[in-house]
Amino acid sequence: MQPSPSTVPLPGSDAPRDPRVLLGCAGWSLSSAVAEDFPGEGSHLQRYAKVLPAVEINSSFYRPHRPATYARWRDNVPANFRFSAKLPRSITHEQKLQDVDELLASFLTEVGELGEKLGCLLVQLPPSLSFDASIAQAFFAGLRARTDTGIACEARHASWFCDEAALLLSEHGVASVEADPPPVSQAHAQGDADIAYIRLHGSPKVYYSAYADEVLNKLASTIAAYRQQGKAVWCIFDNTAQGHALPDALRLKQQL
Repeated sequence: MQPSPSTVPLPGSDAPRDPRVLLGCAGWSLSSAVAEDFPGEGSHLQRYAKVLPAVEINSSFYRPHRPATYARWRDNVPANFRFSAKLPRSITHEQKLQDVDELLASFLTEVGELGEKLGCLLVQLPPSLSFDASIAQAFFAGLRARTDTGIACEARHASWFCDEAALLLSEHGVASVEADPPPVSQAHAQGDADIAYIRLHGSPKVYYSAYADEVLNKLASTIAAYRQQGKAVWCIFDNTAQGHALPDALRLKQQL
């Protein structure tokens, strides 16, 4: 029997929308090169959370975490800290958004232990997954029925960058991720939601390159424009391969 939406926890359903700029990185590992920027005692997460207001959990994409693990993370950060959690690849890449009720219920049960500190769910799609309106409608309607938490979708197949997909995401309050570098030319409007979600993978070399000051200056202006629209803004640096994500985030924090 497939679980009904009412039997699945609603992480974040009672939490108000967070109006801040939620700046952070994909993961919270602290190398010796940035140690002095994250002083104090405690775990890497505890030290990270004293400096930056948000983090993206990428490990949930690769493997499940016990509810107790999420509860420990929840209790190790300040009250105003927020997590974004990436949906498992079993949902997005293996099942390709279809027949995922049980997988989704398990994930939401686990990540629901973050409570009000769960600020967003990230749905990153494989580059090979083309837009199918009926599949996308069923998936995002089912996900939205289970949670009021912010949802962001990072589509990477060109077919998603169309007005029909933008309208569908808007209907479910799903933000379209602004990725750098972009997967395709984003000529079409990509939907509307009460959050904006920016993911910076590193450019020109994905995951490896640091960002120049002029890029961060432009990014600060983009964030300011979203704030003027009343949106909460997630800005996540994912250029972690050579340790540039944290320094870039700190540089942007100074500008903001």
